[in-house]
Parts: sequence; C-alpha cells; structure tokens
Amino acid sequence: MSATKVNKMMKDNGVKFVDLRFTDTRGKEQHVTLPSSEIDSAFYKDGKMFDGSSIAGWKGINESDMVLMPDTSTAVIDPFADEPTLNLRCDILEPATMKGYERDPRSLAKRAEAYLKSTGIADTAYFGPENEFFVLDDVRWGAEMSGAFYKVDSEEASWNAERVYEDGNIGHRPGIKGGYFPVPPVDSLHDMRSAMCLALDEMGCKTEVHHHEVATAGQCEIGCVFNTLVRKADEVQILKYVVQNVAHSYGKTATFMPKPLVGDNGNGMHVHQSLAKGGKNLFSGKKYGGLSDMALYYIGGIIKHARALNAFVNASTNSYKRLVPGFEAPVMLAYSARNRSASIRIPYVANPKARRIEVRFPDSTANPYLAFAAMLMAGLDGIQNKIHPGDA
Repeated sequence: MSATKVNKMMKDNGVKFVDLRFTDTRGKEQHVTLPSSEIDSAFYKDGKMFDGSSIAGWKGINESDMVLMPDTSTAVIDPFADEPTLNLRCDILEPATMKGYERDPRSLAKRAEAYLKSTGIADTAYFGPENEFFVLDDVRWGAEMSGAFYKVDSEEASWNAERVYEDGNIGHRPGIKGGYFPVPPVDSLHDMRSAMCLALDEMGCKTEVHHHEVATAGQCEIGCVFNTLVRKADEVQILKYVVQNVAHSYGKTATFMPKPLVGDNGNGMHVHQSLAKGGKNLFSGKKYGGLSDMALYYIGGIIKHARALNAFVNASTNSYKRLVPGFEAPVMLAYSARNRSASIRIPYVANPKARRIEVRFPDSTANPYLAFAAMLMAGLDGIQNKIHPGDA
C-alpha cells in the first residue's frame, strides 16, 4: 500500500489519530500516537524520532535518538479505539544511516528473509503459528518481602463445581483435560472467540478456525492462515492485541502464559513451517511422512540447534513448566508423523502442496520476529550442511 492509499484510507474513515506500533526485544508491542494533522509526505520519508534509551535492552542515554519508520503496507483501522485511529507498524532505524537497527526484531526478521533469498535455497519461508491462550475472570499476583504468588480463577474452571454463586451455579464447565471441542453451554467462550475472529479479519489477519482447547478454566485457540516470516510475526502481534482487547471488553483477562495452571495442559505456540521457491513447496517429497530430503535436513538443523532455540522460543522460566510429560507437550527431541510428544511433528495433509513440519516446543513468550528468524536459520544450517535427523 502506498502513502497515497494510506492517506485515502485516513480520509475515508475520518481518522483523527495515527498509532505507530513496534515490538521490543522481549516481544512486547509498544506504541506512540500522533494526531492525523502531523501526517504529511515528509513523515513517510523521514519517519518519527523517539527516545531509544527508554526501551529495555536498546540504546544508552548517550546515543538515544532512533527513528520509527512506518511500513505503509501494514496500515489498518484500529477497531478498539474510541476515536478513529489508524495503526501503522514500524521498523526501527539508525538516524545516522537510516538502516534497520541491529536489535530491532522486525528489521532482524527482514534480514533473515533477505538471507534466505541470497542462499538460492528458497525464496519464501512460510510460518503458521498456533497461539493457545486462557480467558480468565480473575487474576491476582504479588511480590513482597515475605513471598510471591499469583492466583487465577475462571467461572468455567472445574474447581468451581461446588462454588455458590448469587444467581446459582449452572454447572456447565469442562473438567480437567476435558475442554477439547465441547459445544455451548460447556464452551462458554464461543461467542467471545467469534468476536475475536471478526476483529482479526477486520485487521487483515484471516482466520480459519476457532475452538475451545483441552484445559479447563477457559483455554482457547484461534487458527489463522499461514503467511511469510515478517508478515506472520506482525499477525502474531495483532492476534495478541485482539485477543486481549476483546477479552477485556467482556470484563475478562486473556493470557498466553505457557503454564498458568498446575495439573492441566499449558499454552503452546506450535509453529508450522515450509520453504518454497517459484511457488513450489520444497518440503514435499517421497521420504518419511511425505517429506523431501530438504525438509528432513531442515528438521535436522532444528534438532541440532534446539538448545539455542530454547532461548528464543521458550523465553521464560514458566515455559519449562509446560514442557513436561502428561499434558500433550513435546518432551522428546525427535520428529514423528503422529506422536505429539515429539518436538517436531509432520502433519497429515490431503494435498502435497500443503506439506510442512510443525515445531511444537515454542510458546507465546517468544518474540515472534526473533523466534521465526532463529528457526529459519537453524533449518537453513541443516540444509546447507545436510544434517539428517536420523530415523523417526
């Protein structure tokens, strides 16, 4: 989308504010808002200066100036703002060179895509994450001299079966590990997820499925269509924004925390991946699971670098409370066409064009730009060095 088209979108929608979005190293989305009167031709060329020293892990106070450069192709109307607002995702540039800042996750992800093309191996990397989350009714936490705690609650939780409610306890709630695919009224969050899907579609993130997940206490999943590396990372940030804001509008709290409950399934971010060149899926072949040699080598790279990848794709101590036996989480550094305990699964597909792998150990504490780029680099190392993962 050109700057001219963005300006037309602003005019057609009566936009009063432009919200500039970017992602910090931790994966947290940040923003700054400008009145629409500040948007002129120079804005699209020069960007917006800001203080980079105030962003964790970035610049020192002695060299704090940085540039927010809007990506006009990401322009979208914010469905949650009271005043008409247009969101623009930005890259972070060094003002001296006007090139991507080395610690900017989105700029790094763009460099990863450029490197892929430079290798000649493929021209496109596709990613399809599945971000699971809980929708909760009460969240409390504290950290004091005497100790620390957090406590969550949900009307849908199995532990509330005996609780006395003012209007009565209707009793419709999934048990522990009993939340997969029940119809309403047991699935009390169906309408909320539908509202989330409509907002996602409105913001350009095409959805293809939503459902209740396995755990009690409101575990859910919304599936969106796969996309290229940077675009999909953008869409993960949009998904989190939508899920959390729709839940908030219902008076609830959504969390992507990997393991908020003891004794039930946690939240993963299984990431489907494939490479393509000239529109051809390079992962489709006649080897194990219908994969090509290239796909197997890609798996080999993921397995070889799994420990290093953990730093990017399992970015909290809570991540490792999820990766334990008994809860459908991956606990084996292996690949399999069926076993969901394996770190990498090969999904069944009816059409070879859809052939892909599913890396199952990541979760949503990951910065999507860094996580996707790291997995791509690991996979490419496997291809370049023909690292076979061994027999499944």
